[in-house]
Amino acid sequence: MYVEDTGKCHSDPLFNEGLVAQLLDVQFTDSLQQSVPLETVSGADNCIAQVKKQTKKIFTDEGDQLFKIGIKILQQSKSRKQKAEAYKLFAKASDMGNLKAMEKMADALLFGNFGMQNITAAIRLYESLAKEGSYKAQNALGFLSSCGIGMEYNQAKALIYYTFGSAGGSMISQMILGYRYLSGISVLQNCEVALSHYKKVADYIADKLEKSEGVPVEKVRLTERPENLSSNSEILDWDIYQYYKFLAERGDVQIQVSLGQLHLIGRKGLDQDYYKALYYFLKAAKAGSANAMAFIGKMYLEGNVAAPQNNATAFKYFSMAANKGNAIGLHGLGLLYFYGKGVPVNYAEALKYFQKAAEKGWPDAQFQLGFMYYSGSGVRKDYKLAFKYFYLASQSGQPLAIYYLAKMYATGTGVLRSCRTAVELYKGVCELGHWTGKFLTAYFAYKNGDIDSSLVQYALLAEMGYEVAQSNSAFILESKKAKILEKERMYPMALLLWNRAAIQGNAFARVKIGDYHYYGYGTKKDYQTAAAHYSIAANKHHSAQAMFNLAYMYEHGLGIAKDVRLARRLYDMAAKTSPDAHIPVFFALMKLETVHLFRDILFFNFTMRWKWMKLDNTLGPYWDLFVIGLIVAVLIFLLRNHYL
Repeated sequence: MYVEDTGKCHSDPLFNEGLVAQLLDVQFTDSLQQSVPLETVSGADNCIAQVKKQTKKIFTDEGDQLFKIGIKILQQSKSRKQKAEAYKLFAKASDMGNLKAMEKMADALLFGNFGMQNITAAIRLYESLAKEGSYKAQNALGFLSSCGIGMEYNQAKALIYYTFGSAGGSMISQMILGYRYLSGISVLQNCEVALSHYKKVADYIADKLEKSEGVPVEKVRLTERPENLSSNSEILDWDIYQYYKFLAERGDVQIQVSLGQLHLIGRKGLDQDYYKALYYFLKAAKAGSANAMAFIGKMYLEGNVAAPQNNATAFKYFSMAANKGNAIGLHGLGLLYFYGKGVPVNYAEALKYFQKAAEKGWPDAQFQLGFMYYSGSGVRKDYKLAFKYFYLASQSGQPLAIYYLAKMYATGTGVLRSCRTAVELYKGVCELGHWTGKFLTAYFAYKNGDIDSSLVQYALLAEMGYEVAQSNSAFILESKKAKILEKERMYPMALLLWNRAAIQGNAFARVKIGDYHYYGYGTKKDYQTAAAHYSIAANKHHSAQAMFNLAYMYEHGLGIAKDVRLARRLYDMAAKTSPDAHIPVFFALMKLETVHLFRDILFFNFTMRWKWMKLDNTLGPYWDLFVIGLIVAVLIFLLRNHYL
């Protein structure tokens, strides 16, 4: 190989391939410069620059190609093994400098996808990406700084990262900042700033929803009892799914429609499968199910791999359902006339069908009526009517109706402007983003014993303001099974998260805060504060546990004035509120009455000088447990004699 005086590279095969990594090595450049005459150094420099540029381009192109293949595998594959192959391609693409692949790998290392969690390596990748301006990396570093996972706990630093992330276009950073300004976390509480952040995310989500790209949200509460958690209503057990399939094959029309719906959007832990959805809907439609007919119409209207977009077929099935008085079918016909799909645009016909469907309580039709009056499509603009129909639809959780209600409150259109109401409504819409898929992966990680992976995913969602994620993160931290945080930081962090969940209305979290102050977990023992939180949970949320705890504190005068009569009343209220409280309340009242009877008999005529004979001094600090044990023993003895 040699360099010509013209500065052009010789047609050496190595250069033509452009894949030799050594050509990018500085040492190679130095040796080349030393091996040629001075007059050819300039030509050599030009040649090396060309080679570097050519090699970089080939590496970039190949990295892009590998990344695209990896994404395709992730989207189309269902097996864990195939998805793991996609990450191998991302790793190769990352080595070639592909930033998107590096982001994927960093996320996999952070969240523990496929058992590859390595937070230290993830941080190194994120820091490298942040220097390149990656908003995803900025967001991730903000999250890690905020929680103190793998990095120093630093809220000020987290805020800077989130600000840069939101400026770069991160919807997650926008949402986190919205929640922080709404709640006053490390910033001054500011509703208007919160509104600005939430609106940007809500606009993005609403655009997706209008294109029918909504994501099903499955939020499992880990705080439920283990027996309920294993058969949680949010997740369909495999055995139950198999049983439903059996019933569907036996001709159960209702089950056929239900399975079709689950597969249509991928609910309750099932994968989205258009072929299975269409299969079950067709079986049910043949049996005369109007709902199934309407859903088939919906599939052909929107179009997918199993049912390619076909307005005529959609019209056929919607009409069949509408003729049976089905609200979904009526709404479908309204959509066809409203948008002119397969038929001429006819707002009058659309209005007629929407009204019929809305009268039957179908929320999507109520929303469409609201939208027609809001935008003045085929009718005269009427914000009061628009508000009425948006409100009706929002009561059934229709997301776009909630979005437009938020818009009306934010601008004062048709209603009195209310920043707080607008923010709360926008927040509800934002919580429908694609990131909610982490609820499912976090739950399965927890169920499979991958506690650290589960915690990181729940913690990110908690940072974004999801109340369920806040209580789930606190629950995991409280168990002290996680290894990614120091033991001494777990209780304080859990207390912080319980507090955020409680502010958002979680009664269980409110009781937990009381427990933490009562026992001194993550904070100093403070009976008064504990009693205050139990009181809120009892009065506002009617929590039986809080009533019981508060009754115990009144009985013993812990942090509040001793009041036996109020203690009795609270014990009774706890028993009436929850059947689970009957047995604990029974024993607590038995103990209370026995002790007071015992004291009345023993100390009726005693003077003040016999104070030393009080039960606390005589039997020790745990005398109440001794009395409960004695009562239980007596009851067992009496029951045995009764049956003998």
